[in-house]
Amino acid sequence: MRNLKTHTSLIFFSLTFLLTWACWIPAALLPSTGNETLIRLLHYAGGAMPTVATLLLLFTLTDRDERADYWRRLLALKQVGGGWYAVIFLTVPILTVLAGGIDFLLGGEGAQLHTLINLIRHPLSLIPFAVFLLLFGPVTEEMAWRGYALNDLQKKRSALVSSLLLGMLWTVWHLPLFWIEGSYQQGLGVGTVSFWLYMLDKIPQSILMTWIYNNNRRVTATAILFHFMVNFVGELADLTRRAEVFYITSWWAVALLVVLIYKPKRLVREASPSE
Repeated sequence: MRNLKTHTSLIFFSLTFLLTWACWIPAALLPSTGNETLIRLLHYAGGAMPTVATLLLLFTLTDRDERADYWRRLLALKQVGGGWYAVIFLTVPILTVLAGGIDFLLGGEGAQLHTLINLIRHPLSLIPFAVFLLLFGPVTEEMAWRGYALNDLQKKRSALVSSLLLGMLWTVWHLPLFWIEGSYQQGLGVGTVSFWLYMLDKIPQSILMTWIYNNNRRVTATAILFHFMVNFVGELADLTRRAEVFYITSWWAVALLVVLIYKPKRLVREASPSE
């Protein structure tokens, strides 16, 4: 057991990819006609597999203190500094408006706001819409990516290296979705400009989530909420192709700024009391 614990990260990522792709690859291969429900179930099941892998490892490779620490950090929002909520909830809207605004000033549309307009017209649909986006993605992924994997990676690596490694693996993990009928990724196409733009945003997002996470005593909920804002705002504002380029560029610019300003090894102002 002790030997296995020295390879926790490798075991976690191997198990996560195995469980997820065991759902997503069949979903991608199934004929879409007549299999819509099964494909949808496999799609959602695959998205939950990072958390399934996390729970399996929590109860096999971790001791009682480590498990207690994981659950303590999950929803400890009282430990999150007030100013960090502004970072969590305003970063994505600001980058989206900035990108759309630049495109508009250059003669483009900026963004289509059909979903936002529909929610304004039917405000009662906002809650189920938001809850769905929160549960399927932010919760099922971040309980694993940041709550478990990032925490383990940083035991042996710097925050920046851990962020880059996690960001790359997080990006590759999504690949089968591009062949699953009805998925957002399938709508982008494979090898298109939209495909590459999608593949380029996970690493800077990973850096920013590590920065937020490490500055708030490794509270997993900070990553869940930040991930939610990425998905939520992305659904509300459908940026044009050119605006999307500005949007992804801004992610990299902000991530680089964070790395340059904060301590690269920890991405924090100072060591938090719980470290």
